[in-house]
Amino acid sequence: MSYRIGFGVDYHQLQLGRDLWIGGVKISHNKGSLGHSDGDVLLHAICDAMLGALSLGDIGIHFPNTSDEFKNIKSTILLQRTMNLIVEQGYCVVNIDSSVCLEEPKIKNYTEKMCEIIAEIIKITTQDISIKATTTEKLGFVGREEGLMAYATVLLTKSSK
Repeated sequence: MSYRIGFGVDYHQLQLGRDLWIGGVKISHNKGSLGHSDGDVLLHAICDAMLGALSLGDIGIHFPNTSDEFKNIKSTILLQRTMNLIVEQGYCVVNIDSSVCLEEPKIKNYTEKMCEIIAEIIKITTQDISIKATTTEKLGFVGREEGLMAYATVLLTKSSK
């Protein structure tokens, strides 16, 4: 059996008056992610991890922020398109481990819904997805609430289909 591991990371500025999307869930907060798409750092990190596992480049190559096609696009669509690329290569996702770094808001009450959304797109169970959150103890741009970031590790295996 052939396994591939990928790692992804994403950062976005936080800006007043923008929507905050994390893991496909809109979270009520006074600031949201600034980005060409909806700025979902978690889904972007997962996409990069999936692409990296198969040496397919990164999210910017496949969905450039210079393209009007991707302006304000939902990151769930980007995740689905990334999954399509993985399937085309003959692979499927085994599991996802991820961390979101932000001071506020706390996302614990949203992670179950995030797992459900991701599981439906990726075609795995929610038990195969880990979403953790941490602060940076007021350090750096995350600690000053100027931005947020996410890390993801993904294990792929050759599909049996």
